[in-house]
Amino acid sequence: MWAVPSLLALLASDVEVVAVVTNPDRVAGRGLRERLSPIKTAATAAGVEVLQPARAREPEFQERFEKLQPDIACVVAYGKILPPALLEVPPLGFVNAHFSLLPAYRGAAPIQWSLIKGDRVTGISIMVLTEGMDEGPLLAQVSTGVEPLDTAASLGGRLAALAAPLLLDTVNSYAAGRVAPRPQGERGVSYAPKLMADDVRIDWSLSAHEVHNLTRGANPEPGAWTTYRGTRMKILESTVADEPVLPPGTMELTRGGLFVGCRQGALLIGIAQMQGKRPLGGADLARGLHLQPGDRLE
Repeated sequence: MWAVPSLLALLASDVEVVAVVTNPDRVAGRGLRERLSPIKTAATAAGVEVLQPARAREPEFQERFEKLQPDIACVVAYGKILPPALLEVPPLGFVNAHFSLLPAYRGAAPIQWSLIKGDRVTGISIMVLTEGMDEGPLLAQVSTGVEPLDTAASLGGRLAALAAPLLLDTVNSYAAGRVAPRPQGERGVSYAPKLMADDVRIDWSLSAHEVHNLTRGANPEPGAWTTYRGTRMKILESTVADEPVLPPGTMELTRGGLFVGCRQGALLIGIAQMQGKRPLGGADLARGLHLQPGDRLE
């Protein structure tokens, strides 16, 4: 999804797009029908060949990629490690639009971890891929602010729109020799591995701001979660409040909504979802749970 703006920008330019590589189609819905990804839909509509290897190391895929004879390859949110032999095929290499200000947040989930850490500024880095994880030299960077209520979905959408013109301009400048790769700095290196379930379990002994940042970074996937009476609850949207003052994890339903105590401040639950149920507003969820005084989230 986040790669679509960049593909559309390339297609609308003088750059010849010879093929698009994306992940295999997934099945979804009760009928388990194949669901085309947004990037495949856009490429197909433009009449561009689509390659969907299960693994980038597949010999058949590498053979077809070599036959295309690309001058340069662009990578946006692909999510797979590319083998050295593939990286060597295009004369100008692989140019990647990474959704962070490198060397911060190298890895698969830079947007999510930036929000979890409470960053107020992030951006796009255009880099040349190397064998090391997001360690390649930089070609361009641009920064942008993070809004207080941004989620991974909303921030990712803005960064995708920001990446498209920057990638196109950088590819043209790099191919023409107007910009040269420069090494990343050694200070400020951090990593952003894929979010796992244990990473997004809520610890109510944290401050309300920290819990709120976790819910933002984990929205929409995998969803920050806690448990109520042994059943998992995802908290999808939240805001921070100074009151009421409650013990960590303790819930209270007031006219203002459903609040949960934290080490400092309280979390006002905007939207939450009990396991196997549909998402509900915090107050509606609380009424459905028939809260008792002192009920806690674990």
